[in-house]
Amino acid sequence: MGPVLRWSWLLGVALMAPAALPAGGADRCQPQPRRRAASGPLHTVTVATASLAESLLFYRDGLGLSVTGPVWVDAQTRARQRTLWGMPNDIGWDLYLLRRPDAPGAASIRLLVLDAPTPAIHSSWSALQRGPFSMGFPNEDQEALDAKMRRLGFGSLNVIEKYTVPRRDGTVYPIHETIFNGPDFVHAVGIYRGDGMAQLGPVDAATGLGGPAYSAQVVDDSDAMLAFLTGVLGMELRSDRTWKSAGTEGALNVPDGTIFRFSIVYAMGATSGHLLFVDYENVASLSNGVAPRLPNRGIGMWTFPVTDLDEVLRRATDK
Repeated sequence: MGPVLRWSWLLGVALMAPAALPAGGADRCQPQPRRRAASGPLHTVTVATASLAESLLFYRDGLGLSVTGPVWVDAQTRARQRTLWGMPNDIGWDLYLLRRPDAPGAASIRLLVLDAPTPAIHSSWSALQRGPFSMGFPNEDQEALDAKMRRLGFGSLNVIEKYTVPRRDGTVYPIHETIFNGPDFVHAVGIYRGDGMAQLGPVDAATGLGGPAYSAQVVDDSDAMLAFLTGVLGMELRSDRTWKSAGTEGALNVPDGTIFRFSIVYAMGATSGHLLFVDYENVASLSNGVAPRLPNRGIGMWTFPVTDLDEVLRRATDK
């Protein structure tokens, strides 16, 4: 399927977790050619929505992000955004920024509240649907977060999942994980790692809440996506495994026996802000025929800081 998100770059500025899933796990990661780093970790996830109230309930009241907005944008900048993002002339938007200021290094969400209805990239919360899938929210108490999200009226792909992951020394550590169903069929993965393991991204010490720390996408051609990220943005493939589900009790809630490739990509040297890709191998992924990009509702864009925009554009042209 190739890269399906629209990509943007920042110049001059600085689902699903990589955890053991039921059954299987052959590592297929091969050494990657070393290239000069071009990109930093995930900086911003752009989400288009038609409902400010539901989005604030989910991201602010549930996941604990602070909100700034609507952000005033001058006419010249708005015109440049429209061109860069491919927004039609008959659609306007208010811009809100969702951040976690006391967790330095966490990504931000740029929420575009549209003034006209657009199709949703996903037609359901099924984990088999292709396209941008989720954002990850590490935290210190997944049981408490799970209970709060359900009190607010949000469901999930499955009940909170608790399992263990082996360390290299043979010991194990616990994982607690829930994939919440958010507005516009966007998922938020709440995840906790215990027994002294660092969380998967920055966490606010006062609230115990973190993220966004990563983002995931369901693809049909992970080779093309990984070639783009490593070859153009200079990222590195840290893990590349094949998993087989054992029943529908897992967080993804996919059919028993589903085999999928699970790849994890980081900016070179980064410890957070990574990308996850799920590529189903023995079941068909689903699509509702809506392009996974702005102005359609859902996750439409990832933004990364780069060291040399001209070099990135050259590499993209060469690809």
